[in-house]
Amino acid sequence: MISGEVAKEASDTGRLRPMDTGQFNKREHWLSFAPGLHIEHRSLLRDMEFLDFTAAEQESFAAQLKEEGYIQGIADWGVDTDLMAGAARSLSAAGLSPVFAYMYDEFWYPFFRLHRLYEALLGEGYCLLPDFWVWNVDPKKGEAGWKPHRDRNRDALREDGSPKSISTWIPLSRATPLNGCIYIVPAHLDATYGTAEENKRQFEYPSIRALPGAPGDFFMWNQALLHWGGKSSPRATESRVSIGFELQRTDVPAFNSPLINPLRVLSFEERLKLIAKQIYQYRQNYELDPKVAQFASDLVAQSALAPAPVRKTAPAERYSNDPATWGKVGRNEPCPCDSGKKYKQCHGRQAQG
Repeated sequence: MISGEVAKEASDTGRLRPMDTGQFNKREHWLSFAPGLHIEHRSLLRDMEFLDFTAAEQESFAAQLKEEGYIQGIADWGVDTDLMAGAARSLSAAGLSPVFAYMYDEFWYPFFRLHRLYEALLGEGYCLLPDFWVWNVDPKKGEAGWKPHRDRNRDALREDGSPKSISTWIPLSRATPLNGCIYIVPAHLDATYGTAEENKRQFEYPSIRALPGAPGDFFMWNQALLHWGGKSSPRATESRVSIGFELQRTDVPAFNSPLINPLRVLSFEERLKLIAKQIYQYRQNYELDPKVAQFASDLVAQSALAPAPVRKTAPAERYSNDPATWGKVGRNEPCPCDSGKKYKQCHGRQAQG
């Protein structure tokens, strides 16, 4: 589904032509990657029906989310997931981040469909956060999902253990151990979950749980749960394509801005600004074409969106014996070396010296 000219050049030269970001503001440019998908197709979204979940199902999901930190369900999205996966792969083949797939209506559709369940888990008036992504984990390139991390740590939990915010992850192709499915440590098996020690890993390896999935599955977890995407194998038969979105309650302070009305159809221009924000705040995770990086930076700066800080996806990736993994440590934080001292009284003193 990649345009013929780009595909031919990639095949003939092994590399893509220079990026023309001037095309990014044109609808036809994005539709050329996925002629069967839509942008601001009002009737498609107007005719959508919410998925129904019984009261018993909602209660069961809420209980599991508190105990294990995640849930898994099955849904009929009412859209062509093969076509969606193809669009993400076409964008990747053109050297573009697959997160640009959120230009299409269909990539918002599953989250609209889950509205009733989100209300049950987060309360009426919940919002979408401006934090989302599309993954195309290519086994031919030896790619992997994001490293072990907690999306927002224990700050995302209420006092009773229920979530202030959740992440939703939806596979558009088969997700298996060979192409990088999700792995989690269930909350009740993670000794440091929800504690001040959450950056330490004190779980038993047999507690790790693989979450293989297929189109029609959905996974949600609270944002204190430790999880990651696996590394792909060359024996995998296809790339792993998936989409994710973060959501939060509205009776707590916003974790990021702007919060998004979950039932509002965003305009072409609004989608492009939000996508630019994602590229900008996750820029440390991927090698970006310099022109795309500049386009995202300029659009964020010019828009009404607040400048996006770099979003770290692996705050749990600190190893006590490797200061190179510690990142920036606050002077009054516990020293990551596990000495029991404050950083300023331990390795921080060495760094200053």
